Amino acid sequence: MAKRGMLFVISGPAGAGKSEIVKTLLKKHPDVRLSVSCTTRAPREGEINGVHYHFVTEERFDELIREDAFYEWAHVHQNRYGTLKDVVRQELNEGNDLILEIDVQGCQQVLQHDPDAVGIFVSPPSRENLETRLRHRGTETEESIRVRLNNVAGEVATAYSYNYVIIHQDWSVVPDALEIAVEEVYSIIRAKRCELKNRRDFLDQLSAELRAD
Repeated sequence: MAKRGMLFVISGPAGAGKSEIVKTLLKKHPDVRLSVSCTTRAPREGEINGVHYHFVTEERFDELIREDAFYEWAHVHQNRYGTLKDVVRQELNEGNDLILEIDVQGCQQVLQHDPDAVGIFVSPPSRENLETRLRHRGTETEESIRVRLNNVAGEVATAYSYNYVIIHQDWSVVPDALEIAVEEVYSIIRAKRCELKNRRDFLDQLSAELRAD
């Protein structure tokens, strides 16, 4: 029977850089996979349906809720996001280590219902840096930036319930901040793979072989 994969939930305030961290990590470390979420928001420039998100209508999202199809879902910044149960279960049952990149509301749901999930909070180094990142996106209106900044305090307060915190430093101060954050996340994944509970089957087999001699 294949070893069940591990679930890593990466979350944090909008603009903290979690999407860039996840995108870079997946390119550098193909042994980790991403669960593609559903959302009711419109695609941003360059986003591909089924790759970055499953873009669905409000009506279809309501149908999925009624069908109890979501592992978690939340209403965030005037849009809804959700993770499909079937996607997560299939990947984990096939032994794949899986990343969920979701908002803090969804992460709290996952951590409460799945004790084996690993929560990784991505934090900006400061409020000023977060506002700069949001403005540099070029995809946010002034109203959207105001809403997101007003939500930051509550989002950061949830970090105390996570297992790990990654501080994504200011790129103008730390030029390789992205690479540092990526490798910090991957070091967490590697360390979790080495935990006793994930190596117990190996030790059992090795012990049996040694006793047979």
